[in-house]
Amino acid sequence: MTEKGVFFISSLVSTLVFSPFEIADREWMVPLLKNAHRGALEYNFTSNFIWREVYKLKAARFEDRLVMMSNEENPSFIFPSGHGPVEPVVRALYDYVSQRGQKLVFNTLLNEDRDKLLAAFPGKFQIAPDRNVFDYVYDAKRLMTLSGRKLASKRNHINRFLMENSDWSYEPITRDNIGEVHKMSLEWCLMAGCRDDEGLFNESCAVEQAFKHFFSLGLTGGLLRLNGRVIAYAMGEELNDSTYIVHVEKAFHEINGSYQMINQQFAMANFEGYQYVNREDDAGDAGLRRAKLSYDPALLVEKSTATLLGAL
Repeated sequence: MTEKGVFFISSLVSTLVFSPFEIADREWMVPLLKNAHRGALEYNFTSNFIWREVYKLKAARFEDRLVMMSNEENPSFIFPSGHGPVEPVVRALYDYVSQRGQKLVFNTLLNEDRDKLLAAFPGKFQIAPDRNVFDYVYDAKRLMTLSGRKLASKRNHINRFLMENSDWSYEPITRDNIGEVHKMSLEWCLMAGCRDDEGLFNESCAVEQAFKHFFSLGLTGGLLRLNGRVIAYAMGEELNDSTYIVHVEKAFHEINGSYQMINQQFAMANFEGYQYVNREDDAGDAGLRRAKLSYDPALLVEKSTATLLGAL
């Protein structure tokens, strides 16, 4: 590379400044995240925002691309979203980590981005699929109707709920009732043992962010009442033109059918007009994996980890 080329790259690196991001950054980040209508949770502002403290996320803008980094001490990157060629931003990231004696690693890499990376840098990256971060994507109409033999057990749970409970209602989350929902969520957390389980504790931190910034994030939500008491709720938003994403869903386990009821009621209230619903990943939790698979996903969004082998 010529001296001029080195100077050019160095100039770009100097503009690659990673910083914590706040709700005000939503304005410039969302258009870049939505580029190409990606159907993965990593390309949704809310998903990154509510988990930013848990995963120590920081963001940088490189030309017309957004770069997200987790854990600055041992970094990994979400493949850059936005516009423009792959090679310049990847080289800038390589220079960034090289100056710090670190490796270049991309996590949650979508297949389409894996192909772009390998085409731009053939033989340079080791690719390893990561099943724990595959997103579960469902047919929206099936979640609304629960039609078909494979979802018969879900219909049975709902029928049992309806037989055992007459005084129930569903309503959207509003400024008037969000306090009740938050109280129920905190109660659920204590009952589930959030203080003693690292995974549940981390999730509770993200859920708190969702409640705190619910309206600023543009979220929609729904709650289920039984005898006037909030027993379940869900939150989500549009991911792209064809896909709705569900960020949070909680219900009291001891009430038969409560999870299935909030799932379907929230679906009927919010999924009309969408082809798919992304219910995010299972984070490697065996119980959560069984639950997500039991709703017969239409597809799994496959993701990989890409690690640079040697120099770029």
